[in-house]
Formats: sequence, C-alpha cells, structure tokens
Amino acid sequence: MMNRTAVLTVRAGQAEAHDADIAEARRVIETEAAALATLAAALDGSFGRALDRLAAVTGRIVVTGMGKSGHVGRKIAATLASTGSPALFVHPAEASHGDLGMIAPADAILALSNSGETPELSDILGYARRFAIPLVAVTSRADSTLARHADVALVLPAAPEACPMGLAPTTSTTLMLALGDAIAVALLARKGFSASDFRVFHPGGRLGQRLARVRDLMHAGAEVPLAPETTRMDEALVIMTAGRFGCLGLTDEAGRLSGIITDGDLRRHMEPGLLGRRAAEVMTRNPRTIGPDALGAEALRMMNERRITALFVVEDGRPSGILHVHDLLRAGVA
Repeated sequence: MMNRTAVLTVRAGQAEAHDADIAEARRVIETEAAALATLAAALDGSFGRALDRLAAVTGRIVVTGMGKSGHVGRKIAATLASTGSPALFVHPAEASHGDLGMIAPADAILALSNSGETPELSDILGYARRFAIPLVAVTSRADSTLARHADVALVLPAAPEACPMGLAPTTSTTLMLALGDAIAVALLARKGFSASDFRVFHPGGRLGQRLARVRDLMHAGAEVPLAPETTRMDEALVIMTAGRFGCLGLTDEAGRLSGIITDGDLRRHMEPGLLGRRAAEVMTRNPRTIGPDALGAEALRMMNERRITALFVVEDGRPSGILHVHDLLRAGVA
C-alpha cells in the first residue's frame, strides 16, 4: 500500500496536471475568441453581396467542402435549412461521381476551403461556371483558385490555429462555422422569419414544445366553464365545480367575456345570501385573457406574472377556450 507521503505526492502531481490542462484549454479558447473578434471587424461589403446572391436563389443553397470544412459545411447546411433557407450538403468527391445532379440551375453554391486549393472542388467549380450557378466562397486566401472562380469570396482573416503545432484545423474551422451562422441569421432577418415559421421546422423536442400555440393546448367547446353573467350564484357554483379549472367565465348579452369568478372572488364575497346573488355582482370584470395564436410560453409568462393558474382564450372578445397551467406543464412548455 502507498504511504501517506506517496498519496499526497500523487495528488499534487494530478493537481499540477489539471492546472496545465486548464491553462491549455484557456489558451485555445482565447486564441479562437481573438480570431472571432478579428473576423467580426473584417466584415465588409462582400458579406452583403454574398447575402444578395444567396437570398435571390429560388432553389436551394448547396453547401460543399472537404475534410474538416465538409464537417462544418454539414452543420451550416442544417442551420440554413432550419431557419428558412432551403439547403443541403453535397460532398465534393461524391459530386464527381454523379452527385453533381443534385445541384440545379436555380440553386446557389456555398463552397468552403481554408486553402482555397482543395482539388476535390474542381468539378463543382467547373459545373457552376458551365450552368451559371452563383458561387460564394469561404476561404482564407483571396488569391486562391476558389476565390478567383467565385462570384463573391468571403475571406477569413489571418489567424493562428489553436493547435500548438499550427497544423490541426481549429481556429480556421471556428471562423468558418461562425461565418456560416452569420450568413444563416442574416438571411433569416432579411426574410422576416418568425417564431411560428421556426416551429414548422422544429416540431419535435423541447424547442418545438416551447413554440406551441395556445390553440394547440387549450380546452374548447363543452369543456370551457361559461355562464351568462345573470346566472344565480348557486347555479354558477355548480358549473364552476364541474369545470375543474377553479374558475368560471361570465358572458354578457352579446356573448363577450365580461368577467370571471375565481376561488378568491368567492372568499371575498363569503357572506349570508351569497348563493342568491347574481354572478355579475361577484365576478371580477375585465379579466386577463390571451389569444389563440399566442405562444404557450407567453401564456406561461402571463400566469407567472399574475400568479394565476388559468387563462380564458378569446377571439374578438368572445371566449373560445381555456388554458390551465397544467396543460402547459404536460406539453413541456415550462
């Protein structure tokens, strides 16, 4: 067994190793962060011209790249597609063996290559010129073959790779990825892509749940606890209890929601003769409501702010449903 001194020595050695690991990790992150700041400052009119080309296509944005640039390109294509810019990734080597047919004249090409001299891209470059397909390049060399063949070249600023040997693509791929995100989000802003549009492409998972609409979650029809405001309180209590929402909506002669009765209203009016009074005398007027097209997340925010558990859903002043906080929790909105 190791003695106490040996154990302490081992632990001290581990601590020193961990400190060195953290220092190296910080160096990498700081190197890449500095490069990103340089990229942001270097953006110029070429970015706007590239966006003009990509926004004008009636087909898809075809992203391509080899090696690490290809891995980054797949992510950029996915981000574009999920934010309203139809896109796909085409592997340049596969393109030379039939996949060029995936690129149509109505498309645009976004080609990634740090050196700009990737030989596997040559067939795609020739194909783009042959069929006059717009080509936007992302490269670190303005004088490269790729940049010279592109309609618009987005040139990455000179920055050292975070790899201590300066060989492994690290900083360069981070810059490509960030520039791809910038392109996708700028296109999103140009097109006025909304949260409702976003949900169309993200129906599953937590994101889709948070973007669910009130109309998709609310109770409607006979489930909605409603009564005319002229209803006697003894009848109103029966309807309110049967509804199981802890509240009752009251309507005027035109069918508009004029008030609400909650457990709190009952406590405030608890006195002899309560059951013989009219609901209009007990209800709280102008209750907080929400529209059917509002996001479930907005409904949850309103409930939390007002410390209430249910909201009536109204259209043109008339109640069309009711939403309980439990409906939001079950749907995963919270």
